[in-house]
Amino acid sequence: MIANLADTLVAHRRLLAGIAIALGLLAFLPALRLDLDRSIESLYAEDDPLLVDYRESKTLFGGDEFVIVAWDEPKLLTPDGKLNTAAAKRIRELSAKLANVGGVNKASTQDLDRVISNAIAFAKDAATEKFGDNPLLRGIAGRFAIERQHDAIDFSRGILIGRNGKTTAIVLRLRPEEDSPVSREKTLERIRSMAAQHDPPAAVAGEPVQVFDAFEYVEEDGRTLFLFSLLLLGAVLLLLFRSVRWVALPLAVTALAVLWTRGLLAVSGAELSMVSSMLNSLVTIIAVATVTHVAVHFRELRRRHERFEALRLTIGDLAGPVFWTAATTGAGFLSLASSDVMPVRSFGLMTALGAAMVLLATALMVPAGAVANVGWRAREPSAMSGERHPRLAGILAQMTGFARRRGFAIVLVAIGLSVVAAVGLTRLKVETDFSENFRDDSPIVVSLGFIEERLGGAGTWEVNFPAPDRLTNEYLDRVRSLANRLRALEVAGREPLTKTVAVTDGLDLLPAGMTTDDPNQDLVQIAKLQPEFLPSLYNPNEGRMRIVLRAMERQSAESKRAIIEKVQATAREEFPEAKTTGLFVLLTYLIESLLRDQVVSFSLAGSALFVMMFVAFRRPWLALVALVPNVLPILLLLGGMGLAGVPVNIGTAMIASVSVGLTIDSSIHYLSGYRSARERGRSVAEALDETGRRVGVAIVFATLALSVGFSVLAASHFVPLIYFGVLVSLAMIGGLLGNLLLLPAFIPWVDRDG
Repeated sequence: MIANLADTLVAHRRLLAGIAIALGLLAFLPALRLDLDRSIESLYAEDDPLLVDYRESKTLFGGDEFVIVAWDEPKLLTPDGKLNTAAAKRIRELSAKLANVGGVNKASTQDLDRVISNAIAFAKDAATEKFGDNPLLRGIAGRFAIERQHDAIDFSRGILIGRNGKTTAIVLRLRPEEDSPVSREKTLERIRSMAAQHDPPAAVAGEPVQVFDAFEYVEEDGRTLFLFSLLLLGAVLLLLFRSVRWVALPLAVTALAVLWTRGLLAVSGAELSMVSSMLNSLVTIIAVATVTHVAVHFRELRRRHERFEALRLTIGDLAGPVFWTAATTGAGFLSLASSDVMPVRSFGLMTALGAAMVLLATALMVPAGAVANVGWRAREPSAMSGERHPRLAGILAQMTGFARRRGFAIVLVAIGLSVVAAVGLTRLKVETDFSENFRDDSPIVVSLGFIEERLGGAGTWEVNFPAPDRLTNEYLDRVRSLANRLRALEVAGREPLTKTVAVTDGLDLLPAGMTTDDPNQDLVQIAKLQPEFLPSLYNPNEGRMRIVLRAMERQSAESKRAIIEKVQATAREEFPEAKTTGLFVLLTYLIESLLRDQVVSFSLAGSALFVMMFVAFRRPWLALVALVPNVLPILLLLGGMGLAGVPVNIGTAMIASVSVGLTIDSSIHYLSGYRSARERGRSVAEALDETGRRVGVAIVFATLALSVGFSVLAASHFVPLIYFGVLVSLAMIGGLLGNLLLLPAFIPWVDRDG
């Protein structure tokens, strides 16, 4: 069957290449339409309870996508603690400009000048309404109203004014993206531009900014990394093979595989997620590694056969290994579909599709490209100078001999390292500080540091609970009690909430003598004071109330979880049906399931790969042996992370399944070469020596291509991609050493009788 396949691919090579190119052209326009879903919802499964609660809150209270613009204002307050007139003017002018930015909810804009002005105006109106035409009483009430700005300033501390009395902020509420007249990108770009032009320059932060920047960076990195991975891998191939043909051919396979993958995803209605934006780079790496194996084998056969015969023999020898490498790579990525984190899940599905497209593109393009007359004297792939002198082959032969002679010692060392790794695995922690996904010098991290140091927590969230359609004083006393208990909370010896805002805080701002016995009438007065205050906290039609909270965004995973759990437990003592939600909560628990995902996806990948190896080699012990040199490096990496205190983030959560699916490719080629040598009558020792010299060279070349490709991710602005690229590169090197040392150490134990 394989011989017939080889004959068909060679005989119809031009037709097949033409079909491949035509399909690539057909996929070009759909591929361009594949977009990136930038919403916070894209990070969660549709039925996730956290997402359900978040969407419910958006429906009830309008959503809390707040952007904070903060700066140090010289002479913000007068010596007697009032807002300086000049500072008020500067705040008012910038606030007006920001409020008119497309995508900003103008009516919800908050600034210190507006709060104080509204408080004074409200008190004067209330005095006029209460005292009528009595000029003396109205004058006294008016002067008293001006003094009330101290209360407004105190109420605004931690939100619009820092505790140092020097930092001030403007808080903007963004309109939902579907209702915005402009894109979120243009909205934030305009806000940042105005903040940068302000004197002094203002910091811009908030969860919507963090989420946007994360998507912006990964999309930008996806384009940059694709370009650089192409250039670097092309340079590596040119160095290895000294042939333009064998640089152009892998890149052609890459281009087609990328176009087909993106085109199919676009036609199916899929969108890229935060992680799958590096899809192009990964398909490139897989394609280059696949064609590298073909090129090395074709070069060896070309020395003894004419080109068409060498091509047929190459297809015959590698059809099985190339198929199984594509299948195992796809299985490794596909195991990520078990993740509860949506970006990881979609990344696995999309890259598995990409691996399948690489297999198809290789089958259609390589036969024509390998033997084509292209107008220049295209050299056959040449050996590296080290191999020409046979230095590389000699080193590989020495490693194989050492592994055979010291197999028992190598196994003991592997077991010892596994024990150490197991200890490290128990110490793995999850990183839930979303700001840690960015470099320390990135604008969002710098702005977060400024705001949280001088103003207060930038993390906005809430606790919401049932409420009657008409409020009573008894109910409001419960709300006031809960708000006071939340303010007094302590976690790990400190107050975790930098601001707590309840509807009762607005009622308490009403001047004495201007309240009634009916809180519902008093709420009407609050609506005059701050129109957005009441609907953002109380929805009488749906019977729900909330208390808005602020907490430090930049703090440890343990602290965030402890705060959320403590707040929820406290709220449920007063209101048993209370829920905690908000962007702060979503970003905290986004990576919470990653440790479980590691175990589940890695187990699925390992099981799938074992089954595939058993089907491929018909020997259960060989299938098991194939897993050992690929699993051990990954366990060492993860265990080392645990021992070193490196937290698991969204990038490191994927390395186990991805790495084992990629490194086992080398095991497949190694075992295929070994089985071929055994079938030709070689003894175990002879077969291992021959495999180490011949197949080992291709493994080294392919691993080098993979490692270089993944190391490009180290240039990313998004920290999870840096971790992913570096750790997978290390796993590739570890898998290479495992295949060159552990396989020849284990194989004699399971294949004594051939």
